[in-house]
Amino acid sequence: MNENTSKLVEQRKAKINGLKENNIQLYPNDFRNSHSIQEIQTIIETTPELLGENGEMFSVAGRMMAVNKMGKSSFIRYKDGTGQIQAYLKKDVIGDDKYTLFKKLDIGDFIGIKGPLFKTRTGEWTIIAKEFQLVAKAHRPLPEKFHGLKDPEKRYRQRYLDLIMNEKTRDVFIKRSKTVSALRSFFENHGFIEVETPMMQPLAGGAEAAPFKTWHNALSMELYLRIAPELYLKRLVVGGFEKVFEINRNFRNEGVSTKHNPEFTMVEFYQAYADYEDLMNFTEKMFSFVAKEVTGSEIIEYQGQPIDFSKKWIRLSMVDSLVEIGGVDSKVVSDKGLLLNFAEEKNIEIKKKEQYGKVLTKLFDILVEPKLIQPTFITGYPVEVSPLSRKSDSNPELTDRFELFIAGKEIANGFSELNDPEDQYERFLQQSVQRDEGNEEAHIMDLDYIEALEYGMPPTAGQGIGVDRLVMLLTDSDSIREVILFPHMRKN
Repeated sequence: MNENTSKLVEQRKAKINGLKENNIQLYPNDFRNSHSIQEIQTIIETTPELLGENGEMFSVAGRMMAVNKMGKSSFIRYKDGTGQIQAYLKKDVIGDDKYTLFKKLDIGDFIGIKGPLFKTRTGEWTIIAKEFQLVAKAHRPLPEKFHGLKDPEKRYRQRYLDLIMNEKTRDVFIKRSKTVSALRSFFENHGFIEVETPMMQPLAGGAEAAPFKTWHNALSMELYLRIAPELYLKRLVVGGFEKVFEINRNFRNEGVSTKHNPEFTMVEFYQAYADYEDLMNFTEKMFSFVAKEVTGSEIIEYQGQPIDFSKKWIRLSMVDSLVEIGGVDSKVVSDKGLLLNFAEEKNIEIKKKEQYGKVLTKLFDILVEPKLIQPTFITGYPVEVSPLSRKSDSNPELTDRFELFIAGKEIANGFSELNDPEDQYERFLQQSVQRDEGNEEAHIMDLDYIEALEYGMPPTAGQGIGVDRLVMLLTDSDSIREVILFPHMRKN
């Protein structure tokens, strides 16, 4: 707290003490709204002829944001969770005591006003106060209105102030809510059921990532915050739930960046008797639907670039993308040794012991991913980096898998699921070898999941979509912190 703010807080505390001495209740709970400000705005737009000083009375509470005192009358602006409106207070209408109380209040205090609407000489519909009440006293001043709250660090740490002062921030999180609602609606309209799977798991599976660990006292066992719900959702497919989805949190013990937060939201879904190509078609329809529901259009703008969800999306294999977009010679792309030489020439650090598939994907991440602006499905992922994906019938070194990229970011990952328990067991063994060699993010052997597959899982396709990154696109936000209400940050 700076010196100026400290003085303002002291001044407010002195006011509060004075109000208490006069037996003013600072936190009553008896004011009731008849309308929200948004509802009043709708009435103004649709039936203004019913309004006027002798018309309908409105009771509306909200936070004072601006005051223009003019002796025995004042104009104020105050807002609730739906909008902002002007009110007019006159001493001879609300009485001496109430007007004296009003003059002792501050910007940021919550007030309740009851009265009709009238139109000022400037043409603005305004509530004329017949009754006035203090609803809740604020001890601290709001940020100065002309400069607002612009420091990103302060905005993230004190999101409540950000929401009060910045309408753009409020709009982002309203759109986030609409995004989740639209996703849920889309899945339900296509016959999926929503489920919830464990957030604390005895094994951290379903993705390659470092988990957070915790300890359960009563069970006397170590548990992990989940890195993905995948293996539990596929157990449900084994159990006969043929179309399932879950919208929930994942936790990965990784760094923080504009694209990563250790706690993030995903929607993950599985459909029996479908393959990864079915999912690509499904995803195109889903994103078009969600974009239209949230923004009103299938074409959005992200960081100055138009993103068109309405056109047929680009589909490229990883190898072709490296040649066509990444600038890798077609003779080089299929040879691990030549790829390592190419990487060295480009000052891209890759360990020589890495498998061919990992070399390929590392080069893709650096050379191709940032250039994929329009919605693009990349297919043909190597088996080495796809331990849960079904092998391709045409090339067993590759899998029936895709990742979706938009605006240079990975947005989704989907594939035809591996439902052969013997193959899955061998893949887990290979992952175990990688863990022994120092890859702490490699998959852990999950014998219970293998047993579930041994009871039989129908051919299935599944996908995970990063909800935070999708919201970034739909709100034109350049950082994941802009779309998470309370992002993780270092301690002050």
